[in-house]
Amino acid sequence: MKERIYIYDFDGTLTRRDSLLDFIRYVRGERSLLFSLLLFSPLLMLMKLRLYSNGRTKERLFAHHFKGMSISEFDNHCAKYAFSHPDLLLDAARKAVNQVTTNGYRVFVVSASVDRWVSPFFRDMPDVTVIGTQIEVKNGLVTGRFSTPNCYGAEKVRRIQALLPHREHYELIAHGDSRGDKEMLDDADQSYFRPFR
Repeated sequence: MKERIYIYDFDGTLTRRDSLLDFIRYVRGERSLLFSLLLFSPLLMLMKLRLYSNGRTKERLFAHHFKGMSISEFDNHCAKYAFSHPDLLLDAARKAVNQVTTNGYRVFVVSASVDRWVSPFFRDMPDVTVIGTQIEVKNGLVTGRFSTPNCYGAEKVRRIQALLPHREHYELIAHGDSRGDKEMLDDADQSYFRPFR
């Protein structure tokens, strides 16, 4: 019998709102967030029109706010953000993930968001593995660059397969909410679109 593995997107599937913008607002404040959105509005428009990379746009926005910050300070913000924003997770989503882990199934949260601020939301769920976009750190400082491709679209499938080879040995149950999850949902044996809304 095949092992059942549950996979969830984070932003918009398990959460009430986008965590990147919410995290920037938490660390840098509303004014700084709004200024950066204005500054990068041409790129954001091109991204929406699919004329500029989603990952590159996000990386530039991330660098604007966090380049040069010590990784210890960054990780401290990540932990405090999750601790102070438990309501970011939808109640139905939290219950579903808890139920799945209680039943003994493995759970993977696969997110285009940075893994360092996603992981603390699951600190009390040791059976949940977070796969996300990773950031580059040099000499203890955040460089502003990503050290992995943006975990979005087909990259989600690649990252899952890297951790879970031998696809024939398991059944994937995937949950997503956007075009960034399409390939992951298509690859699954069972897929659910916006299941907690």
